Amino acid sequence: MWAEGESEGLQTLGIVVVVCSSLKLLHYLGLIDLSDDKIEDELEMTMVCHRPEGLEQLEAQTNFTKRELQVLYRGFKNECPSGAVNEETFKQIYAQFFPHGDASMYAHYLFHAFDTTQTGSVKFEDFVTALSILLRGTVHEKLRWTFNLYDINKDGYINKEEMMDIVKAIYDMMGKYTYPVLKEDTPRQHVDVFFQKMDKNKDGIVTLDEFLESCQEDDNIIRSLQLFQNVM
Repeated sequence: MWAEGESEGLQTLGIVVVVCSSLKLLHYLGLIDLSDDKIEDELEMTMVCHRPEGLEQLEAQTNFTKRELQVLYRGFKNECPSGAVNEETFKQIYAQFFPHGDASMYAHYLFHAFDTTQTGSVKFEDFVTALSILLRGTVHEKLRWTFNLYDINKDGYINKEEMMDIVKAIYDMMGKYTYPVLKEDTPRQHVDVFFQKMDKNKDGIVTLDEFLESCQEDDNIIRSLQLFQNVM
């Protein structure tokens, strides 16, 4: 039987994984050095010559400055010359981040959360809009984005099957570093704890309002959302 703290810990882990995986994407693009604390200094030394079209509009729509958007755009174009990333490429990128596990399913869910227009590709605008929320958005905005990730079929609710798929995807991605070591019934136990906490009216589904209320009552989740506030 799982201790309550261990079971509820996966809810916080899920939030952290969303943000951390986005940071790993920034690291892959060469925009931040995750082994160096002087990220701001690194950015200040980066010279950007290309100015993306619609920069002023993106600056107004996100929480990034013009200079930060230029840095982001250069890195994005260097690794994605076509200006867009398809799902297969997205999976290949995440496979490099988690070599001891299988990140394909989690990358699939994350890709569709980035691809808000459901075009089958993530463009620069999609990329920076999501990063703006995950790194600099309000707690409410970050939680809404996370809810959308968990709501796999986009019907406005999280059901147990969806949450089971997300939990399994996280465990598969973490691979041998999963702790505690995965047992066959572990994902189901985590999902049950999630619903005991989040499903306020016990109707078998978690609404956005229930998700927001429950998460904002959890100090661990709130702290995890604030961990990477000053990455860029």
